[in-house]
Amino acid sequence: MNSLSASPMQPRADALTALSPLDGRYCAKVDALRDHLSECALMRCRVQVEVEWLIELSQAGLPELAPIPPSMQGALRGLVASFGVADAQAIKELERVTNHDVKAVEYWIKERLGQWPELARGSEFVHFACTSEDINNTAHGLMLSGAREQVLVPALHGVLARLKRLALQLADAPMLSRTHGQTASPTTLGKEMGNFAARLQRALARLRAVELTAKMNGAVGNYNAHLVACPEIDWEALARRVVEQRLQLRFNPYTIQIEPHDSMAEMFDALARLNTVLIDLDRDLWGYISLGYFRQRTRPGEVGSSTMPHKVNPIDFENSEGNLGVANALLRHFSEKLPISRFQRDLTDSTVLRNMGVALGHSLLAYDSLCRGLDKLEPDLPRLDADLDAAWEVLAEAVQTVMRRHGLPNPYEQLKERTRGKAIGRDDLRAFIAELPLPPQERQRLLDLSPRGYTGKAAELARRIGGDDA
Repeated sequence: MNSLSASPMQPRADALTALSPLDGRYCAKVDALRDHLSECALMRCRVQVEVEWLIELSQAGLPELAPIPPSMQGALRGLVASFGVADAQAIKELERVTNHDVKAVEYWIKERLGQWPELARGSEFVHFACTSEDINNTAHGLMLSGAREQVLVPALHGVLARLKRLALQLADAPMLSRTHGQTASPTTLGKEMGNFAARLQRALARLRAVELTAKMNGAVGNYNAHLVACPEIDWEALARRVVEQRLQLRFNPYTIQIEPHDSMAEMFDALARLNTVLIDLDRDLWGYISLGYFRQRTRPGEVGSSTMPHKVNPIDFENSEGNLGVANALLRHFSEKLPISRFQRDLTDSTVLRNMGVALGHSLLAYDSLCRGLDKLEPDLPRLDADLDAAWEVLAEAVQTVMRRHGLPNPYEQLKERTRGKAIGRDDLRAFIAELPLPPQERQRLLDLSPRGYTGKAAELARRIGGDDA
């Protein structure tokens, strides 16, 4: 059985035997996340943390550890830059002996230091005074930060750009609103796309604003071993430098053995809220396709139904909605579970954190499906016009509001009597307006009104958001 080509970071199981569709049917669509959230990526980030900790320690003035010169710092960082599947497999071999994944990384680095005698002499300072969680929490922060900025944000900008383009292109395309699923005051198709663009833009800003925190403070967060071994070092300042300057994360000085994952929960919550906006979008687009407001471009050879040849189903939006639901179920579990740890440490977070790639993978898959669906949309302008022409009753709102301004009796009740639960034609509505004791210019303004022209500032609002940079 032939395997699919391997990712640079992690070999793939055969697509037809994979347990997860992310590693099977959809593997190519989530490849970009493998460099950030696979086990190989976790090992690479652990190596990065250990290397930066060692380099910073060497600058602390310890007589037992000479400062690592810039040339050798580059060589150490080369272990990170060149890290690949073969290195991860070597660490796994060590783990089979140690039965401890972080200790295996420490041993692997010490083995690599053997090629540089000047570094090998200080090899016991690899992982010096660290607990495994000092390495893991920082590695997870690096993984999430990379996945967010290099994969998720660009994908979401792709969704946002498409929504803004539709907002601009369809700014002047009037359509009936459907409050409660019933005909309501008209809007424009572009304004409705603009609404989602604005919501996504806000949600994306909140996602990016989350500062991922990390710690490097030992077994229970107090630098116990550090101070016994080297009381002359300001360990909190050193740890802060590693976390903030070398790893570009936010230092958390108050922790137990684990960093409490509050910022991770904040990020997962922000992503789940963003995904919820897109679920709303998926459902609305599905509905607009059902109403005939949008058509979907077809591809040669594509089949919509195994028995009904005419079908063009909104499968991209359905696929997106389904994957967003799976992602949010996991993300919300993460944000509820991860900040909770019994006393100073329990291990329930460990296996949960190994599923970050699953949640973000289903999110990325949903964004891809949504983009493909958006690219297929074509407005059916005659259908939009036909619905508007059949719904003159929606102008009752405008008529009764003008009547209110001019003090006419019972304006709402008069229009309710004529329109609630029933259609009213153009001629009947105009005849009613013609008899109203209004100033001539006001009466004429109402007589000139049509459902198609009753869209308020919709076009202006759509063009405004559509013209913003994504």
